Amino acid sequence: MPFRFPLASVLRYRESVEKREETALQKAQLEVARVRRKLDDLTAELAKMRRQREQALQQAIPACRLQMMQAGIDAAEERRQVLAATLEKAQRQRDAQMKLYMTAHSGRRMLSELLTKQKSEYEQEQLRVLQKRLDDIVAARWRRN
Repeated sequence: MPFRFPLASVLRYRESVEKREETALQKAQLEVARVRRKLDDLTAELAKMRRQREQALQQAIPACRLQMMQAGIDAAEERRQVLAATLEKAQRQRDAQMKLYMTAHSGRRMLSELLTKQKSEYEQEQLRVLQKRLDDIVAARWRRN
């Protein structure tokens, strides 16, 4: 008789939940990375704009051009603040998703360990039964001779 795990359907369900949570976690991590990359790019662009403004201040330029440069810097700074807030939100979502994944993972792992233990016990019992049969066969032959 082959080994049958009574909680096999529960284990399959837990595995699917764990996989779903893992996929959601990966998406959350990708979102954090995407926002962080955009924030880094914007920070570099902002530094470049400030350098250009400083260079322009070294020369005689019209005030309206300087005002436009400052307006661009201010707009970029606002976008940077929005991205920083978006990054914080994405990190909070990622952390929450990590907790969900860890819960799903531990639930699945518990059932997997139970499966391994029960399968090992089953195999040991099968070996004992087989050994007993072999012992009985050897004893029967020995009595005949």
